[in-house]
Amino acid sequence: MKSLSLCMIVRDEEEVIGRCLDSVKDLVDEIIIVDTGSTDSTKEIVSKYTDKIYDFEWIDDFAAARNRAFSEATKDFIMWLDADDVLFEEDREDFMKFRESLDDSIDMVMLKYNVAFDEQGAPTYSFFRERVFNRKNNYQWIGKIHEVIVPQGNLINVDVPIAHKPVGGKDPRRNLKIFQKMIAGGDELVPRELFYYARELYYNKEYDEAIETFNEFLNKDSAWVEDRINACKDLSVCYYQIGENTKALHAMYRSFEYDVPRPEICCDIGKHFYDREKFEISIFWYKTALEKNIEDFPQGFKINDCYDFLPCIQLSVCLDRLGRTEEAIYYHEKAKKIKPDNEAVKYNEEYFKGVRRSMGSEKIK
Repeated sequence: MKSLSLCMIVRDEEEVIGRCLDSVKDLVDEIIIVDTGSTDSTKEIVSKYTDKIYDFEWIDDFAAARNRAFSEATKDFIMWLDADDVLFEEDREDFMKFRESLDDSIDMVMLKYNVAFDEQGAPTYSFFRERVFNRKNNYQWIGKIHEVIVPQGNLINVDVPIAHKPVGGKDPRRNLKIFQKMIAGGDELVPRELFYYARELYYNKEYDEAIETFNEFLNKDSAWVEDRINACKDLSVCYYQIGENTKALHAMYRSFEYDVPRPEICCDIGKHFYDREKFEISIFWYKTALEKNIEDFPQGFKINDCYDFLPCIQLSVCLDRLGRTEEAIYYHEKAKKIKPDNEAVKYNEEYFKGVRRSMGSEKIK
């Protein structure tokens, strides 16, 4: 079996670093930690897992810090995690099977990254992220913020999920400040950086500037199609926030220039018309969302509920509003099968029980 180095950069992560390392300590062959200036007990905790701890002066450059960590790796393959990532117990066996499959022909492995979860713990937002690398290729991180190793070589997607489970809050303007420092210093943002800069503006409610930046990004011919689709989605939210509802709808339609309608976009359009009580149009878009499977789009960001649960529960409401009770119950039952413990499903279950009683039927088929 090929050997594996875990390389991490950390700073003031005492709340989560032990949880992270406990989940993988016996699944990797060495652990390398680069600390960028912790003032809490992070380094003391880390020392229980490894003696390969290195200090790195923080220079507002995540890629530089990650490359420093990678430079200390000695094993066949390199893997990275953030301190608030974790490998769940139920996924450890699959991770080891994946490790056993590694060979020299593989250059890069994309593992699933689950970054948001519902109240039952099911992932609601996922994507594949470059995670494991063949050390012989000497891959380098690029980008001071939202750093990346550009996918290249023999790539494989592996459906072993890493979970992102942050605890506590971080400075919400940290990333935005780094981007602004880059711009003030004369850096010209590449398309990917422009996309993430626009997102940071949006997250920090600077909607007018976010709109301008998203549109600038969308006019870049070299931009990645998945980033363009997500930019359209985020741009629409910014327009809604400033009351430009028609422009918001048009931003979502713009995503169709780049690929087939994605369920995430279809659900947003469905909500646009639902909010305006145009239920027939809303039904069309929610049904369109159900035509695609999540496996149809191996790359890009996935809001998992948009592929099944959300369209079904919204269809049950829209159809009920139009008096199409049998169809409404059909989609309610589908939503209930997907998430039986969801509070909205429970509410609808009681509602439709009342509808059935009033119609003199225990069940409408």
